[in-house]
Amino acid sequence: MNKRKWMAAAAAALTMGLLAGCGGPSGKETDGAAEGDPTAPISFSFFGADPNPNWNNMQDAVGKAITEKTGVTINAEFAVADPSQKLALVVASGEYPELLSAKGDVDKFIEAGAMLDLTDLIDKYAPNIKKVYGDQLKRLRYSNEDQSIYVLPTYSAVGTKTLVAGAGFELQHKAVKEAGYPEVKTLEDYEKVIRDYVAKHPTDEQGNPTIGMTLNADDWHMSITVTNPAAEVTGKSGDGEYYIDPKTYEATYHYRTEGEKEYFKWLNRMYNDGLLDKDTFVQKNDQYLAKVSSGRVVGIVDADWGYAEAENSLKSAGKYEDTYGHYSVTLSDRYKDNRMQSTGFMSGWGVGITTACKDPVRAIKFLDYLASDEAQIMNNWGIEGEQYQVEDGKRVVPADVQDRITNDNSAFSRETGLGFYSLMSARYGDGVQDPSGNYYTKNTPDLISANYSEADKETLAAYDAKTWMDLFPNEDEFPVKPWGAAWNIAVPSSDNVTLLTNQMKDITWKRIPEMVVAKPEKFDGLWDAYQQELIDGGVEKMEQGFTRYVQDLVKLWNN
Repeated sequence: MNKRKWMAAAAAALTMGLLAGCGGPSGKETDGAAEGDPTAPISFSFFGADPNPNWNNMQDAVGKAITEKTGVTINAEFAVADPSQKLALVVASGEYPELLSAKGDVDKFIEAGAMLDLTDLIDKYAPNIKKVYGDQLKRLRYSNEDQSIYVLPTYSAVGTKTLVAGAGFELQHKAVKEAGYPEVKTLEDYEKVIRDYVAKHPTDEQGNPTIGMTLNADDWHMSITVTNPAAEVTGKSGDGEYYIDPKTYEATYHYRTEGEKEYFKWLNRMYNDGLLDKDTFVQKNDQYLAKVSSGRVVGIVDADWGYAEAENSLKSAGKYEDTYGHYSVTLSDRYKDNRMQSTGFMSGWGVGITTACKDPVRAIKFLDYLASDEAQIMNNWGIEGEQYQVEDGKRVVPADVQDRITNDNSAFSRETGLGFYSLMSARYGDGVQDPSGNYYTKNTPDLISANYSEADKETLAAYDAKTWMDLFPNEDEFPVKPWGAAWNIAVPSSDNVTLLTNQMKDITWKRIPEMVVAKPEKFDGLWDAYQQELIDGGVEKMEQGFTRYVQDLVKLWNN
């Protein structure tokens, strides 16, 4: 038996022997199994690699209901900057949280022997988890060599249909309206809206300069708003730093593929023409959000969750014309935007239980409750009679609740806890119906539309569309990717691929900004030097190494 499995078995044995019960403030054992009370109070520590600024210590409506049903409270900490730095310190210290959602850094904990193998715990105590994953449960295995289950995948929901276009290239409603709602399909189209609006409105009503376009290059945001779009505008679906050949499953560092030089050259021209914010590569995340919330920025390239805080501020101030619509933009009409291509169900990133957990059985039972129909409906819809009602057998959101979701979402989120627990266990995705015939999530075409402001609806109507998704090629137009998404593929930190990946990132994050802000006549030379630096740094070895992981994963998932 390997070390990890031995640790998992030992932890389970201790729990079964009632030696893992946790003492509460009074020193009394709080293991519900010991007292015959499955809802006896118990608290678990948790770390989440994604920020949650509205977390309310489970004092929200949904959190209180979950605690009432399970007896569990979560003592949570969420990342506020780059989670990798924090998680590296946690690994080094050996002081682990009991529940962990570490995204791509979970491999460090696996290598340290810190993660329990959940296979037996799931089999014995988690019927809801088994039901949700169904025949996809085999995809939870870590590797072909180590078939332990260390995390419950939560970043990919089972059965998901892509119904929400929450990314792409964003433009303010007022700018496309003034332009007469033109077709926005290429970078040229997108640029023209920005260029024309800035020319007519060089300042806002307070005399502050209008910003044509700004990007968020603060740490990991660099990938989301600066570098990933180069792949997306050239017809490569979201695979992080790689392009995966759909026939051979060979990986190529996407900056070395056709068309991407032209994207960064376009950014260079936007910068030199004064349309790309001069502070793009020096501003911090909060400065980026402050600019967006000022209403001065015509165009951004971001995921909706990346600027949601700023857009909510605009909505709270009634500045709906300053908020954004999502547009499917490519380098030219020779490319097809396939950013909505389905990954299928992906394992990988998710939540696991560490060797520090005082009661793994209670922990897995808690995670299993979160995977139940009752908890999933509550997490997505709220409490019946408060955040939703049932009329003629159909769940509906009252108008006053919908108004708060649209116009006061931050406060509403903090009070209700809606969505806070979706990354803590197995879950069904958009488009999946529960036994009542209702959808598990509120992302149905009707409710998606209901969430839109009047400015959203006016813009969409001008394009003869009901949702932003209507402006993008649908996932049904593409085959499902058998490798899921490259960014989700686990590579051990000890592998040379990881070392090379970090080196390539350092090179890219230094050279791309240099090229964008350079004089136009210097761009080509800088690009050629960058490409050579990648080769000299070992990019081909990295690609070959990562290709093996892609091909192994395809074998693991599909055999």
